[in-house]
Amino acid sequence: MPLQATSFTLIDDLFSRLAGESIFAQPGSDEGLVPAYSLLGDIIGHAVDAPELTGPMQELHQRLDALLSDAKPFDAAAVEHLRKVVAWLPAALAGARREQRIADESAALPSPAPFVPSVVAASSDASSAAAWTSSAEELLDLHMDENRELLGEFHAEALDHLQQIEAALLMLDGNPTDRDALNGLFRSFHTIKGVSGFLHLGPMHRLTHEVESLLDLARTDRLRLTPLIVTEILRSRDAIQEMVRQITVALEQGTSPDRIVPVNDLIATVRAMAQGGAAASPPPVADASVEPVKAVAKPAHTAVYAVDGNDATTAAEPVAVASTPAADQGPARGVAISSVRVNTEKLDSLVDVVGELVIVQSQLQESARAYETGASPLTRNLAQLGRITKELQLTAMSLRMVPIKPTFQRMERLVRDLSRDIGKPVYFETRGEETEMDRTVVEEIVDPLVHMVRNSLDHGFESVERRRAAGKPEQGRLRLAAYHEGSNLVIELADDGQGIDAARVLAKARAQGLVPAGANPSPDEIVHFIFLPGFSTAEKVTAVSGRGVGMDVVKRNIERLRGQIQIDTQTGRGTTFRIRLPLTTAIIDGLLVRVGPDRFILPTITVQMALRPVASMLARVQGRGEVIDHRGRILPLHRLHERFGIEGAVREAVDGIVVIVETGGKSYALLVDELLNKQEVVIKNLGGFLQNLPGVAGGAILGDGSIALILDPASLCSR
Repeated sequence: MPLQATSFTLIDDLFSRLAGESIFAQPGSDEGLVPAYSLLGDIIGHAVDAPELTGPMQELHQRLDALLSDAKPFDAAAVEHLRKVVAWLPAALAGARREQRIADESAALPSPAPFVPSVVAASSDASSAAAWTSSAEELLDLHMDENRELLGEFHAEALDHLQQIEAALLMLDGNPTDRDALNGLFRSFHTIKGVSGFLHLGPMHRLTHEVESLLDLARTDRLRLTPLIVTEILRSRDAIQEMVRQITVALEQGTSPDRIVPVNDLIATVRAMAQGGAAASPPPVADASVEPVKAVAKPAHTAVYAVDGNDATTAAEPVAVASTPAADQGPARGVAISSVRVNTEKLDSLVDVVGELVIVQSQLQESARAYETGASPLTRNLAQLGRITKELQLTAMSLRMVPIKPTFQRMERLVRDLSRDIGKPVYFETRGEETEMDRTVVEEIVDPLVHMVRNSLDHGFESVERRRAAGKPEQGRLRLAAYHEGSNLVIELADDGQGIDAARVLAKARAQGLVPAGANPSPDEIVHFIFLPGFSTAEKVTAVSGRGVGMDVVKRNIERLRGQIQIDTQTGRGTTFRIRLPLTTAIIDGLLVRVGPDRFILPTITVQMALRPVASMLARVQGRGEVIDHRGRILPLHRLHERFGIEGAVREAVDGIVVIVETGGKSYALLVDELLNKQEVVIKNLGGFLQNLPGVAGGAILGDGSIALILDPASLCSR
């Protein structure tokens, strides 16, 4: 009896998975044994009406069943038998298809292709698998009722593999012969393919299978990876990431995907490349004369993204090749590193509990001072408790710390793609990739870095012609670095472009009414105009920038993290953006001040200095209010007791303390009654009713049980 069309489609899909598993079948190993046994059973079940197909597979199925029953791995005979079946099945299916067509025409049924028992190399499995016909685009069916727990585990694993895939591809973009990167890339795709097949995630499984087959050709030196091929694999990786994002939403919201992620064009392109053809739909480039980007791996995490004037349809060869130092290849062999996956909600809960413990410990010390004096057992025990609490706090905070490397890796991918699109060759370098910071800060810093990198490439770097005319190398240099400075993390983005033209920025700011006619802002204030909403010096709006919203997002996100951004620029020499961020958003170093009976906390990252003013430093300026002359700089003076309506506070400035704070490139003076001390405080949310209070970032519980507001100088001084 002929098979139905739906059966052919299912068998095609199952066969492609079986062919992929057969690649890893080796005598003495059980890798792929269980999946091969299961897939064979499924194929036999769908081909039950075609005994000419099931005969050879039944024999293999029984052989594998015997191995599993005896808990034995593959033997040589089983491996040879599996590869024979994989090589024979495409021809047998083609014969069965011919039977179906002839049956539809009421003609005689021909015999299927005979089963030829010849030894076939594992490499032919990949080419056989590539012959199957892709099905129509389909929605990702997650089978949530039966797969929820498995999807949660797969989701976390897939995110790790996607990160490793991108890192390996960027390495191979410059050094196609890097065997470690290629093997790691192959393993990641193979793992995603295997699990997605087990979970019946059809589109993901079909795409990863094709990419895996292509990579197998590269592993066996039958195909050389070119930047064009790497680009298509990156596009495939992005499609897989989009499907993983759909799994994320489904797990969080309990809803199934409602949008198809197209994969058929990618599959066709990857197949064409595997067969030695050109990409079916290569990504667009900025100009027909611009060749796809070249990436060169350099020691110390550097990469070159260059553009030259050859034919864009010709795959570019790497400019140079250099190996990455062994220290960057991960832990040394033989060193066991054990880890366990923990839900981030549990980590956050642990940090919250430790924060409460810190508060209680400080309250105990405060209470002990009222009843005990001198060296007593209680004092010694409280000191020991304080040391343990501090150590526990540091350990809990370290659990939330993650390296910034994945974020830097995303920027490298961005530079690679954008450099090619706009036709500007760039040498990209990263430093301090292993620097760790709070995972919340890492998540929030991605958008600002994306905007800054895009701005550097589009506005910062001159065109090749202008760089040549200025006596600069045609290739621009962009450096992204991270390092610790005290209790802060510093991220620097430096380019050797044209710098920020202060005169041009000032003229544009005056034209937009951002600067009063008689004002003469300082150079530092001028360059910070680029962070104003809607401000842009671009002559035309492009797909990359020009609408004046990017740098505004940068400033807003950084201030939300209680950080600061500084700009160092030289016309014709380049610009450096320096971002200072707290290592964590849960605990901050604060300066405790008193205003009347109330106490406030100022983040020390914003505090420059404190002084007791004299009458000659104070004045009132028409239109600007009260100011203070601090070393020749006229700073606005803000009285906190007036801002918060506090009675009983110091009225005369000369009787109080002035704290100089800096935010957004500007300095301000705050009048307080007294400086109490400097201490670490646990940030507490004020709740929905008190959210978004101007000048207030949160609250903290002090040692005596009272609550102090944590001030936000940015919003406080902008009012």
